[in-house]
Amino acid sequence: MKHFLIYTNFHKDEQGDVTNRIIKYLETKGQKVTRVTRPDGTVMLAEDIPMDAFCMLVLGGDGTMLRAARDTKHVDIPLIGVNLGTLGYMTEIEPGGLEEALDKLMADEFQMVSRMMLDGFVYGSDGLVRKERALNDIVISRSGSLQINKVRVYVNGKFLKDYDADGIIVTTPTGSTGYNLSAGGPIVDPKAQLIMLTPVCPHTLNARSIIFSSEDMVEIEILGGKEGQSQKMEVSFDGANIIPMKTGDRVQIVKSEKTTEIIHINHVNFLEVLHEKMRDI
Repeated sequence: MKHFLIYTNFHKDEQGDVTNRIIKYLETKGQKVTRVTRPDGTVMLAEDIPMDAFCMLVLGGDGTMLRAARDTKHVDIPLIGVNLGTLGYMTEIEPGGLEEALDKLMADEFQMVSRMMLDGFVYGSDGLVRKERALNDIVISRSGSLQINKVRVYVNGKFLKDYDADGIIVTTPTGSTGYNLSAGGPIVDPKAQLIMLTPVCPHTLNARSIIFSSEDMVEIEILGGKEGQSQKMEVSFDGANIIPMKTGDRVQIVKSEKTTEIIHINHVNFLEVLHEKMRDI
């Protein structure tokens, strides 16, 4: 008997039809099932998540996968996505093949893939403000009025470049198909080990994405605005955990020691997935 966790985005599965279908099927096969999410949107506390869980089935889209990874970051439970969204680069199981996929999980017919994550350390004038983690990306963006912001980028403590832009995206290979893609950044195989930096709407004609080693440290400092005015920006981690920043503040970004484990049941390589998904764009 295996213990399965169910993490449902009830905006995607409003009546819980897919959730109940999975639970009923697994329980008829003698498996144990625990719901991590409730219809009201609340999530089980991390300390209450069963440690004997085999894996977590995440029902929704890529955003739901990111939230699930964030909500369970303190426990090492592999994830597999059921696509109830649109593109779904991270969600492998389609509803039409649900029972077949569950059979493969119960029979241990799958592969486990580790996805690298990023740690971000936000510093203010009084030192470390907060540390957060991201599977997809860390984004420094403007806060408030529509204006070009000035930021300075260092790599391994050495000055790289000043940017006048709406913001900066620092992403993992997993996050390359997210905001990074929309901002014109490159698509990267999620198994790669590297860090990408992509400016958002840069006020120049020659700003391009830059790819760094996964061992590099990227640091972004908020500079002063026009006529020495203080700038207000914010940093977000996978689109959440937003921290306000201002002139003089900085965020240091490094590869995390922690990874997110993703289960794959189909022997399909990334290029095949990319081809299939991009046909629908």
